[in-house]
Amino acid sequence: MAKQALIVVDIQNDYFPQGKWPLVGADAAADNAARMIQAFREAADPVVHIRHEFTSDAAPFFTPGSDGAKLHPKVLNRADEPVVLKHFVNSFRETELEAILDQQGIEHLVVVGSMSHMCIDGITRAAADLGYTVTVIHDACATRDLEFNGITVPAAHVHAAFMAALGFAYASVVSTDDFLAG
Repeated sequence: MAKQALIVVDIQNDYFPQGKWPLVGADAAADNAARMIQAFREAADPVVHIRHEFTSDAAPFFTPGSDGAKLHPKVLNRADEPVVLKHFVNSFRETELEAILDQQGIEHLVVVGSMSHMCIDGITRAAADLGYTVTVIHDACATRDLEFNGITVPAAHVHAAFMAALGFAYASVVSTDDFLAG
């Protein structure tokens, strides 16, 4: 079996109900992400956390040094688990993520986190383009309602559309239960 790592993307305080940019289903997704973290820890497989901060205090969320930009308590890293700080949607862009994975011989990434339509999409496509095999745990990801051209797109539809697109050509897309049973 290919060596795998769990990538926990942007499960940060601002995405929760009291934060600046709340997502639909953030708590349920974080609960499933926590289950995945526990399973990877028990298997002694690497867990890498991604934390997004914008570079400006004028950002709508994840402002530098804010409580909202901190990792959520449900998914805190252990001392032996790296936290990669990023400033872009793509977690590989201008970060040490690829070097961390390559140093450990990782071939398969299992992705959980937020937001389905942005950073989950970005890391999944980039990882596949870099040659990694990717699995996205769909019920350990969250997003929010979007608006386009005067039309509100419910979060459930946004999430489903992005999971369907990723599952078509970039990743295996499965539930937490199915992954853990496998």
